[in-house]
Amino acid sequence: MESQDQLPQSEQQGKGTTFLKTCFNGINALAGLSIWLCWLVLTNNDLTTALPAGVGILSIPYALSQGGWLSLMLLFLVASLCCYTGLLIQRCMEANPVIKSYPDIGEIAFGSKGRAMISAFMYLELYLIAVEFLILDGDSLEKLFPNMGFKIAGLKVGGKRAFVLLTALVILPTTWLKNLGVMAYLSAGGVLATIAVVVCVLWTGVGEGVGFHEGNMFVDVGGLPTAISLFTFCYSGHAVFPTLCNSMKDRSQFSKVLLVCFLVSTISYGFMGIIGYLMYGDILKSQVTLNLPIRKITTSIAIYTTLISPLTKYAVIITPIATAIEEKFSFGKIRVIVSSSGRCL
Repeated sequence: MESQDQLPQSEQQGKGTTFLKTCFNGINALAGLSIWLCWLVLTNNDLTTALPAGVGILSIPYALSQGGWLSLMLLFLVASLCCYTGLLIQRCMEANPVIKSYPDIGEIAFGSKGRAMISAFMYLELYLIAVEFLILDGDSLEKLFPNMGFKIAGLKVGGKRAFVLLTALVILPTTWLKNLGVMAYLSAGGVLATIAVVVCVLWTGVGEGVGFHEGNMFVDVGGLPTAISLFTFCYSGHAVFPTLCNSMKDRSQFSKVLLVCFLVSTISYGFMGIIGYLMYGDILKSQVTLNLPIRKITTSIAIYTTLISPLTKYAVIITPIATAIEEKFSFGKIRVIVSSSGRCL
C-alpha cells in the first residue's frame, strides 16, 4: 500500500521541522480549525452591530455563561479526550510505518472503501474550512469598507467578491510553501494574534472600567450541551495531525508536541473563558468581542486581529489536500504543474 499523503522528499530525509516549529503549527491548527471571525456592520463610522460567524476562543466565555462554572471542568475533560485521540493517531502511525495519514488508517482497517470514504470526508472538511476562511474575511471586510471595488479587464468587481479575491491573492503566496518549517513562522504569527486578542479583552476588564464582578452561576444543566459542543469544536484539529507528525525530524517527539499544543490551547481557552465570564456574566453574546465597548483602541485591535488571523492558518489547513493531489503525480514536469496549479486553485 502506498501512502498518498507523504510529505516532500526533502522533509522525509531528515530535513523536517523542529519540535518548536511543530508546536507552533499544532497550536495554530487547533485554533485555525476553530474559526473565530466577526462580521462587522459600520454605521456612521461606529461599530453598532456585529453578527457572529463561527466559534472558537472568542466563544469560550459564552459557553461558560451557558453551562456555568462547573462546565469549565468539561473543557478540561474534552481537551484530555481530544489529546488522547491525537496520541492514538500517533500510535497507529508508529505501529505500521506504512501509515502516513488518516486514509492509510482507513485502508488498513476497512479496505479500499474505507480509505475512499475517510479521504472524502477529511478532505471535504478541510476544503470547506479553507473556503469559509475566504468568505468570512470577504464578508467582514465588505462591512468595514462597503464602497470599495475595482475593475479587471473592464469588468467591475465590488463588494464581497472583491474582498474575497483580494484575500485569496494575499493568501496565495503562503500556499506555495511546502516546508512546514517555513510555515511555522506564519503559525507563530497566528499564535501571537491569539495572544493579542486575549490581552485586549483582559485590558478592557482592567483598564476600561468593566471590572470582573459578574458570572455567579455555578451550573445550568440545560446549557451544558451547548457548552460541550463549543468546547469540542475548539479542539477539532485532528485532520492535520498526521501531516504535522510526518513533517518532524524526530517523530518520536510528536506525543510531546501534542501535549504542549493542547496544554497551551486549554490554558488560553480557560483564561479567556474565565475573564470573559467574570466581565459580562449572563449578558455575554456569542463572541466576547461583541460585548466590548465601541470606540476603544483595544476593541479595534481585537477585531482587526481576527481578520488577520486566518491568513496565518490557511496554508497549514490546505497542505494535506495539496499533498494528496501532488502524490498522484510523482514524476517530472507533471508533478510541478499539478503542484502549482493545485495550490493556486
